[in-house]
Amino acid sequence: MLLTDIHNHTTFSSDGRDSMETMLAAAYAKRLAWYGIADHFNYDYDRMRLTENGKPVPPIREAAYFKQGRKLQKEYAGRMHVLIGAEFGYDHATRTQTRYAETEQKYKPDFVVNSVHTCRGSDCYYPHYCDGKTRAYAYNLYLYRVLESLDAPYPYDIVAHIGYCARNATYDDFVLRYEDFADVLDEILKRIIAKGKILEVNSSAKKLGDFLPGADILTRYFELGGREVSFASDAHLAARVAEKRQLICDVLRRIGFTYITVPCRGRHSAVEI
Repeated sequence: MLLTDIHNHTTFSSDGRDSMETMLAAAYAKRLAWYGIADHFNYDYDRMRLTENGKPVPPIREAAYFKQGRKLQKEYAGRMHVLIGAEFGYDHATRTQTRYAETEQKYKPDFVVNSVHTCRGSDCYYPHYCDGKTRAYAYNLYLYRVLESLDAPYPYDIVAHIGYCARNATYDDFVLRYEDFADVLDEILKRIIAKGKILEVNSSAKKLGDFLPGADILTRYFELGGREVSFASDAHLAARVAEKRQLICDVLRRIGFTYITVPCRGRHSAVEI
């Protein structure tokens, strides 16, 4: 049984449903040994003035987030390892900006999740991302942005939810398969390994099924020598904490993985599956 769940959200994120206290209580009730919160730092949204469901996305209250997180971290000490991280949303302009690096230096999150949510001024999560684009174009656009994000100008630990662009895609054939995008996926996976980063297995896959990236991509990562994976339910409400952890544990074992990696302040802990 996986006793970790790294990368979850609270009401400090605009799309979070439950408080930090409620999320931590749920994790503790499920007997997790390691639980990580990584609320959204949407500097990509800020720059492009994007909206969520037609409404402006308010910026995270950074100081309040870390203050509350550190307080609860102390309260759970000795009972559960609570990690207070951050999810940084990479976009093309991030290459020349310092805002994420400055935030990391100021608040020292326990870990950073590096994510691609936006491409060409649109959030890939929403069905309208597919409008006017072929499947090959839309998915390649996203994947090459992921590849670019691996050279982000800020420290990060985890490469998040590869396949995000397909979660709500409108194509008849919407699955992002390794065989269809092997060249760019190989480059992404090789670079993750070379940089010593962690590939996330995310159980919030929406219409894609149980998790992303798919077992075919995870198998290829293992074949290339990748061994460091993290588990994330990516829960935005307490009921979804640690969702599908046993299923994912079984899949990872079949592929050959023997441990989950938990990052904390530059150190990687191997937690046996």
